[in-house]
Amino acid sequence: MSFEEKTKEISNQLDCRECGALLKYAPGTTHLKCEYCGAANEIKEAAEPTVVVEIDFEKFLNENDSDVEKLEIVTVKCGNCGAASTLKPNITADSCPFCASPIVVTGGTANSIIKPKYLLPFKVDQKTAFEDFKKWVNSLWFAPNDLKNYVDNADKLNGMYIPYWTYDSNTDSDYTGQRGDNYITTETYTTTVNGKSVTNTRTVTKIRWSYASGRVYNKFDDVLVLASNSLPEKYTNELEPWDMESLTDYNDKFLSGFRSESYQIDVKTGFEKSKVTMESGIRTSIHRDIGGDHQQITSVSTVYNDITFKHILLPIWLSAYRYNDKVFRFMTLIASKIIFVYLYK
Repeated sequence: MSFEEKTKEISNQLDCRECGALLKYAPGTTHLKCEYCGAANEIKEAAEPTVVVEIDFEKFLNENDSDVEKLEIVTVKCGNCGAASTLKPNITADSCPFCASPIVVTGGTANSIIKPKYLLPFKVDQKTAFEDFKKWVNSLWFAPNDLKNYVDNADKLNGMYIPYWTYDSNTDSDYTGQRGDNYITTETYTTTVNGKSVTNTRTVTKIRWSYASGRVYNKFDDVLVLASNSLPEKYTNELEPWDMESLTDYNDKFLSGFRSESYQIDVKTGFEKSKVTMESGIRTSIHRDIGGDHQQITSVSTVYNDITFKHILLPIWLSAYRYNDKVFRFMTLIASKIIFVYLYK
Protein backbone atom coordinates (compact mmCIF):
# COMPACT_ATOMS: atom_id res chain seq x y z
CA MET A 1 0.00 0.00 0.00
CA SER A 2 1.41 3.42 -0.96
CA PHE A 3 2.01 6.32 1.42
CA GLU A 4 -0.92 8.23 -0.10
CA GLU A 5 -3.23 5.21 0.29
CA LYS A 6 -2.25 4.70 3.94
CA THR A 7 -2.78 8.40 4.66
CA LYS A 8 -6.18 8.30 2.96
CA GLU A 9 -7.13 5.22 4.97
CA ILE A 10 -6.45 7.05 8.24
CA SER A 11 -8.27 10.22 7.16
CA ASN A 12 -11.38 8.25 6.11
CA GLN A 13 -11.68 6.97 9.67
CA LEU A 14 -12.02 10.56 10.87
CA ASP A 15 -14.39 11.97 8.25
CA CYS A 16 -17.05 14.38 9.52
CA ARG A 17 -20.48 12.74 9.41
CA GLU A 18 -22.07 16.09 8.63
CA CYS A 19 -19.99 17.36 5.70
CA GLY A 20 -17.32 14.72 5.00
CA ALA A 21 -14.35 16.97 5.87
CA LEU A 22 -11.48 15.73 8.01
CA LEU A 23 -12.10 16.02 11.73
CA LYS A 24 -9.24 17.33 13.85
CA TYR A 25 -8.56 17.02 17.55
CA ALA A 26 -9.54 20.19 19.43
CA PRO A 27 -6.79 20.90 22.02
CA GLY A 28 -7.94 21.14 25.61
CA THR A 29 -11.04 19.01 24.95
CA THR A 30 -11.98 15.38 24.40
CA HIS A 31 -13.55 16.15 21.03
CA LEU A 32 -12.77 15.97 17.35
CA LYS A 33 -13.98 19.10 15.59
CA CYS A 34 -14.78 19.96 11.98
CA GLU A 35 -13.20 23.24 10.87
CA TYR A 36 -15.84 23.71 8.18
CA CYS A 37 -19.24 22.97 9.68
CA GLY A 38 -18.30 23.12 13.36
CA ALA A 39 -19.53 19.61 14.17
CA ALA A 40 -17.92 18.07 17.25
CA ASN A 41 -17.56 14.38 17.97
CA GLU A 42 -16.58 13.17 21.42
CA ILE A 43 -13.62 10.84 21.77
CA LYS A 44 -15.58 8.37 23.86
CA GLU A 45 -12.54 6.35 24.89
CA ALA A 46 -11.07 9.46 26.55
CA ALA A 47 -13.94 9.55 29.03
CA GLU A 48 -12.67 6.37 30.68
CA PRO A 49 -10.17 6.77 33.55
CA THR A 50 -6.57 6.02 32.54
CA VAL A 51 -4.90 3.14 34.35
CA VAL A 52 -1.15 3.30 33.74
CA VAL A 53 0.44 -0.09 33.08
CA GLU A 54 4.19 -0.53 32.76
CA ILE A 55 6.10 -3.07 30.61
CA ASP A 56 8.62 -5.42 32.24
CA PHE A 57 12.04 -4.38 30.89
CA GLU A 58 13.93 -7.67 31.40
CA LYS A 59 11.08 -9.74 29.97
CA PHE A 60 10.93 -7.42 26.98
CA LEU A 61 14.64 -7.93 26.25
CA ASN A 62 14.67 -11.67 26.91
CA GLU A 63 11.60 -12.45 24.84
CA ASN A 64 12.57 -10.14 21.98
CA ASP A 65 9.51 -7.90 22.54
CA SER A 66 7.17 -10.60 21.18
CA ASP A 67 4.33 -9.72 23.57
CA VAL A 68 4.55 -5.95 23.13
CA GLU A 69 1.86 -4.35 21.01
CA LYS A 70 3.18 -2.90 17.75
CA LEU A 71 1.99 -0.07 15.54
CA GLU A 72 2.39 0.18 11.78
CA ILE A 73 3.21 3.75 10.78
CA VAL A 74 4.22 5.53 7.59
CA THR A 75 6.82 8.24 8.00
CA VAL A 76 8.85 10.53 5.76
CA LYS A 77 12.53 10.97 6.59
CA CYS A 78 14.20 14.34 6.17
CA GLY A 79 17.31 14.07 4.01
CA ASN A 80 18.98 16.90 5.93
CA CYS A 81 18.47 16.25 9.66
CA GLY A 82 17.23 12.65 9.56
CA ALA A 83 13.99 13.25 11.50
CA ALA A 84 11.30 10.69 10.67
CA SER A 85 7.86 12.26 11.02
CA THR A 86 4.35 11.91 9.67
CA LEU A 87 2.81 14.32 7.20
CA LYS A 88 -0.65 15.84 7.07
CA PRO A 89 -3.17 13.94 4.92
CA ASN A 90 -3.06 14.58 1.16
CA ILE A 91 0.20 16.58 1.42
CA THR A 92 2.89 15.63 -1.11
CA ALA A 93 5.37 18.46 -0.44
CA ASP A 94 6.20 20.16 2.83
CA SER A 95 9.09 21.41 4.94
CA CYS A 96 10.72 19.50 7.78
CA PRO A 97 9.35 20.77 11.10
CA PHE A 98 12.75 20.25 12.74
CA CYS A 99 15.13 21.99 10.29
CA ALA A 100 12.87 23.70 7.69
CA SER A 101 14.42 21.74 4.80
CA PRO A 102 12.02 21.06 1.90
CA ILE A 103 10.57 17.55 1.71
CA VAL A 104 9.06 16.15 -1.49
CA VAL A 105 7.11 12.98 -0.82
CA THR A 106 7.71 10.28 -3.43
CA GLY A 107 6.84 7.49 -1.02
CA GLY A 108 6.70 6.96 2.69
CA THR A 109 8.49 4.32 4.71
CA ALA A 110 6.37 1.82 6.60
CA ASN A 111 7.75 0.89 10.01
CA SER A 112 6.67 -1.38 12.82
CA ILE A 113 7.32 0.33 16.16
CA ILE A 114 6.39 -0.27 19.77
CA LYS A 115 2.97 1.26 20.06
CA PRO A 116 2.82 4.32 22.32
CA LYS A 117 0.93 3.32 25.43
CA TYR A 118 -0.08 6.82 26.51
CA LEU A 119 0.05 10.39 25.34
CA LEU A 120 -0.43 13.87 26.72
CA PRO A 121 -3.01 15.60 24.49
CA PHE A 122 -2.45 19.17 23.33
CA LYS A 123 -4.01 21.71 25.67
CA VAL A 124 -3.14 24.85 23.70
CA ASP A 125 -4.64 25.29 20.23
CA GLN A 126 -2.72 26.62 17.23
CA LYS A 127 -4.33 30.06 17.35
CA THR A 128 -3.33 30.67 20.96
CA ALA A 129 0.15 29.23 20.49
CA PHE A 130 0.65 31.25 17.29
CA GLU A 131 -0.46 34.54 18.83
CA ASP A 132 2.03 34.16 21.68
CA PHE A 133 4.70 32.92 19.28
CA LYS A 134 4.25 35.96 17.01
CA LYS A 135 4.16 38.36 19.97
CA TRP A 136 7.39 36.86 21.29
CA VAL A 137 9.19 37.08 17.93
CA ASN A 138 8.11 40.71 17.44
CA SER A 139 9.57 41.54 20.85
CA LEU A 140 13.05 40.43 19.76
CA TRP A 141 15.03 43.52 18.86
CA PHE A 142 17.58 41.43 16.93
CA ALA A 143 15.03 39.50 14.85
CA PRO A 144 15.52 40.09 11.07
CA ASN A 145 12.54 41.40 9.10
CA ASP A 146 12.44 38.11 7.17
CA LEU A 147 11.73 36.30 10.42
CA LYS A 148 8.98 38.75 11.41
CA ASN A 149 7.38 38.24 8.00
CA TYR A 150 7.80 34.48 8.41
CA VAL A 151 5.63 34.42 11.50
CA ASP A 152 2.72 36.04 9.67
CA ASN A 153 1.74 32.54 8.57
CA ALA A 154 0.21 30.41 11.33
CA ASP A 155 0.87 27.25 9.32
CA LYS A 156 4.58 27.67 10.06
CA LEU A 157 3.84 26.47 13.59
CA ASN A 158 3.54 22.67 13.70
CA GLY A 159 1.87 20.69 16.44
CA MET A 160 4.21 17.74 17.03
CA TYR A 161 3.94 14.70 19.27
CA ILE A 162 7.47 13.83 20.37
CA PRO A 163 8.43 10.26 21.49
CA TYR A 164 9.64 9.60 25.03
CA TRP A 165 10.42 6.58 27.18
CA THR A 166 9.76 6.51 30.90
CA TYR A 167 11.51 4.12 33.28
CA ASP A 168 10.84 2.87 36.80
CA SER A 169 13.44 1.04 38.87
CA ASN A 170 14.37 0.09 42.41
CA THR A 171 18.10 0.44 43.06
CA ASP A 172 20.54 -0.97 45.66
CA SER A 173 23.82 0.94 45.78
CA ASP A 174 26.91 -0.04 47.79
CA TYR A 175 29.33 2.82 48.28
CA THR A 176 32.61 3.82 49.88
CA GLY A 177 33.73 7.33 50.62
CA GLN A 178 34.80 9.85 53.22
CA ARG A 179 32.85 11.75 55.86
CA GLY A 180 34.09 15.19 56.81
CA ASP A 181 33.18 16.71 60.20
CA ASN A 182 33.97 20.32 61.00
CA TYR A 183 35.77 21.14 64.21
CA ILE A 184 37.01 24.38 65.72
CA THR A 185 40.59 24.87 66.83
CA THR A 186 42.75 27.77 67.95
CA GLU A 187 45.92 28.77 66.16
CA THR A 188 48.50 31.45 66.70
CA TYR A 189 49.68 33.87 64.07
CA THR A 190 52.09 36.78 63.86
CA THR A 191 51.28 40.19 62.43
CA THR A 192 52.90 43.62 62.41
CA VAL A 193 51.32 46.46 64.38
CA ASN A 194 52.94 49.93 64.41
CA GLY A 195 56.14 48.42 63.11
CA LYS A 196 56.30 45.78 65.82
CA SER A 197 55.76 42.02 65.51
CA VAL A 198 52.71 40.91 67.50
CA THR A 199 51.51 37.34 68.17
CA ASN A 200 47.74 36.74 68.37
CA THR A 201 45.36 33.78 68.37
CA ARG A 202 42.29 33.05 66.27
CA THR A 203 39.75 30.26 65.85
CA VAL A 204 39.62 28.36 62.57
CA THR A 205 37.34 25.66 61.20
CA LYS A 206 39.02 22.47 60.00
CA ILE A 207 37.69 19.20 58.64
CA ARG A 208 38.29 15.79 60.23
CA TRP A 209 37.90 13.10 57.56
CA SER A 210 36.92 9.49 58.32
CA TYR A 211 36.20 6.44 56.19
CA ALA A 212 32.56 5.78 55.29
CA SER A 213 30.72 2.95 53.54
CA GLY A 214 27.19 1.67 53.30
CA ARG A 215 24.22 0.85 51.12
CA VAL A 216 21.37 3.06 49.97
CA TYR A 217 18.05 2.15 48.40
CA ASN A 218 16.14 4.28 45.92
CA LYS A 219 12.85 3.97 44.09
CA PHE A 220 12.64 5.83 40.78
CA ASP A 221 9.33 6.50 39.05
CA ASP A 222 8.78 7.83 35.52
CA VAL A 223 12.35 8.84 34.72
CA LEU A 224 11.79 10.64 31.42
CA VAL A 225 14.08 10.03 28.41
CA LEU A 226 13.73 11.81 25.07
CA ALA A 227 13.60 9.10 22.37
CA SER A 228 14.45 11.51 19.55
CA ASN A 229 17.71 12.85 18.16
CA SER A 230 15.94 15.65 16.29
CA LEU A 231 15.85 18.13 19.18
CA PRO A 232 18.59 19.12 21.65
CA GLU A 233 17.95 17.58 25.06
CA LYS A 234 19.23 20.62 26.93
CA TYR A 235 16.33 22.60 25.47
CA THR A 236 13.60 19.96 25.69
CA ASN A 237 14.57 19.52 29.36
CA GLU A 238 13.52 23.12 29.89
CA LEU A 239 9.97 22.16 28.90
CA GLU A 240 9.71 20.09 32.09
CA PRO A 241 7.92 19.44 34.32
CA TRP A 242 5.27 17.81 32.17
CA ASP A 243 1.77 17.20 33.47
CA MET A 244 2.22 13.43 33.72
CA GLU A 245 -0.95 13.13 35.80
CA SER A 246 -2.94 14.03 32.66
CA LEU A 247 -1.58 11.19 30.51
CA THR A 248 -4.34 9.40 28.64
CA ASP A 249 -4.48 6.11 26.77
CA TYR A 250 -3.03 6.33 23.28
CA ASN A 251 -5.69 7.01 20.65
CA ASP A 252 -5.10 7.88 16.98
CA LYS A 253 -7.86 10.47 17.22
CA PHE A 254 -5.70 12.72 19.40
CA LEU A 255 -3.18 12.81 16.53
CA SER A 256 -5.67 14.01 13.92
CA GLY A 257 -4.55 17.43 12.67
CA PHE A 258 -1.09 17.02 14.21
CA ARG A 259 2.18 15.41 13.25
CA SER A 260 4.20 12.88 15.19
CA GLU A 261 7.77 11.63 15.21
CA SER A 262 8.80 7.99 15.61
CA TYR A 263 11.48 7.14 18.17
CA GLN A 264 15.13 6.98 17.11
CA ILE A 265 16.50 5.78 20.45
CA ASP A 266 15.56 2.19 21.34
CA VAL A 267 14.37 0.94 24.72
CA LYS A 268 17.74 -0.48 25.82
CA THR A 269 19.69 2.66 24.91
CA GLY A 270 17.01 4.77 26.55
CA PHE A 271 17.47 2.92 29.84
CA GLU A 272 21.22 3.60 29.78
CA LYS A 273 20.38 7.29 29.38
CA SER A 274 17.94 7.09 32.29
CA LYS A 275 20.76 5.86 34.53
CA VAL A 276 22.36 9.31 34.30
CA THR A 277 19.28 10.80 35.98
CA MET A 278 19.10 7.97 38.51
CA GLU A 279 22.80 8.33 39.33
CA SER A 280 22.22 11.91 40.38
CA GLY A 281 19.49 10.78 42.79
CA ILE A 282 21.65 7.92 44.08
CA ARG A 283 24.57 10.26 44.83
CA THR A 284 22.21 12.57 46.72
CA SER A 285 21.10 9.60 48.85
CA ILE A 286 24.71 8.59 49.51
CA HIS A 287 25.63 12.11 50.64
CA ARG A 288 22.68 12.03 53.03
CA ASP A 289 23.66 8.56 54.29
CA ILE A 290 27.29 9.53 54.92
CA GLY A 291 26.17 12.53 56.92
CA GLY A 292 28.56 15.00 58.49
CA ASP A 293 29.39 18.41 57.10
CA HIS A 294 31.18 17.21 53.97
CA GLN A 295 31.04 14.06 51.90
CA GLN A 296 33.31 12.49 49.30
CA ILE A 297 32.23 9.47 47.24
CA THR A 298 35.02 7.09 46.23
CA SER A 299 33.07 4.25 44.60
CA VAL A 300 29.47 3.28 43.84
CA SER A 301 28.14 -0.09 42.68
CA THR A 302 24.45 -0.12 41.78
CA VAL A 303 22.07 -2.99 41.03
CA TYR A 304 18.86 -2.08 39.17
CA ASN A 305 15.80 -4.17 40.07
CA ASP A 306 12.16 -4.34 38.97
CA ILE A 307 12.79 -2.25 35.85
CA THR A 308 9.71 -1.27 33.88
CA PHE A 309 9.11 1.16 31.03
CA LYS A 310 6.48 2.65 28.77
CA HIS A 311 6.40 4.53 25.48
CA ILE A 312 4.58 7.88 25.51
CA LEU A 313 4.06 10.89 23.23
CA LEU A 314 4.33 14.47 24.52
CA PRO A 315 3.09 17.58 22.68
CA ILE A 316 5.04 20.63 21.56
CA TRP A 317 4.41 23.43 19.10
CA LEU A 318 7.47 23.63 16.89
CA SER A 319 8.71 25.95 14.16
CA ALA A 320 11.99 25.89 12.24
CA TYR A 321 13.29 28.86 10.25
CA ARG A 322 16.36 29.13 8.03
CA TYR A 323 18.26 32.39 7.83
CA ASN A 324 21.72 32.81 6.28
CA ASP A 325 22.25 29.03 6.29
CA LYS A 326 21.50 28.82 9.99
CA VAL A 327 18.56 27.08 11.62
CA PHE A 328 16.41 28.78 14.24
CA ARG A 329 14.01 26.55 16.16
CA PHE A 330 11.18 27.61 18.41
CA MET A 331 9.50 25.26 20.86
CA THR A 332 6.57 25.87 23.12
CA LEU A 333 4.75 23.66 25.59
CA ILE A 334 2.24 26.18 26.89
CA ALA A 335 1.32 29.62 25.61
CA SER A 336 3.50 31.37 28.17
CA LYS A 337 6.57 29.22 27.73
CA ILE A 338 8.51 29.69 24.50
CA ILE A 339 12.07 28.50 24.14
CA PHE A 340 14.37 29.93 21.48
CA VAL A 341 16.92 27.54 20.02
CA TYR A 342 19.71 28.63 17.72
CA LEU A 343 21.76 26.08 15.82
CA TYR A 344 24.20 26.22 12.95
CA LYS A 345 23.32 24.28 9.85
